[in-house]
Amino acid sequence: MTNFNAQKECERIIEFIRNYYKEHHLGGVVIGISGGKDSAVVAALMVKALGKENVLGLTLPCHSKEEDKTDALLISKYYGFEMVNIDLTSTYDEFKKQINLLGNFTDQEIINSDINLKPRLRMASLYYMAALYSALKGKTYLVAGTSNKCELFVGYFTKGGDSVHDISPIADLTVAEVIALGEVLDVPAKVLYKKPNDGLSNQTDEDKLGVSYKDIANYMEEPKKLDEKIALRIRKLHEANLHKFNIPTYYKTKG
Repeated sequence: MTNFNAQKECERIIEFIRNYYKEHHLGGVVIGISGGKDSAVVAALMVKALGKENVLGLTLPCHSKEEDKTDALLISKYYGFEMVNIDLTSTYDEFKKQINLLGNFTDQEIINSDINLKPRLRMASLYYMAALYSALKGKTYLVAGTSNKCELFVGYFTKGGDSVHDISPIADLTVAEVIALGEVLDVPAKVLYKKPNDGLSNQTDEDKLGVSYKDIANYMEEPKKLDEKIALRIRKLHEANLHKFNIPTYYKTKG
């Protein structure tokens, strides 16, 4: 986090959001509020940039921890924006019932499908509410992304889930930089310093990745200074998930 000025960066991001909304004649934003620091920081930035009356937060529990919903409500109350709860548990369960009709699958076979289904249901919910509020308010609502640079580098996101959004305020910030920004924005400490987890698999992010976010940030800056095994792990994660960023497209030959 060399030479990172959180106050100036905060001001630049707010200006970036305002300019984009003005240029494209946009009105509001929908954000999935997970109860973690990334969505809290994005919400705070959007409130500063657009005003709390133009921010809609969604809690989207799906076999989730009650603490996450409580922390999400803490953020909405603190910054004063509207919050809507859409419980996706029964939707998820009904989908699973249909899948179970196809055969008897082992837990190992379905674990990744199950984990990734949840953010995909959440993505659909966010866009539904963005379209609904665009109609209700007579102005266009976008869906904000909440991924940070460390997550993106190792592909720690779901294709067709949290990878889908319309504006990315913190995608070029490491975890440490997001926290520094959160301190400037006065994000409640209970949320800002909470151990990151996906709220889906009962594991912390770093447990799942097998490396720390600090190591990922260090790798992006000075890979040769890291322990060889850790560097190899990060490089493999990065390379294995490059397909998430590009869709191979065939173009017919002209002439």
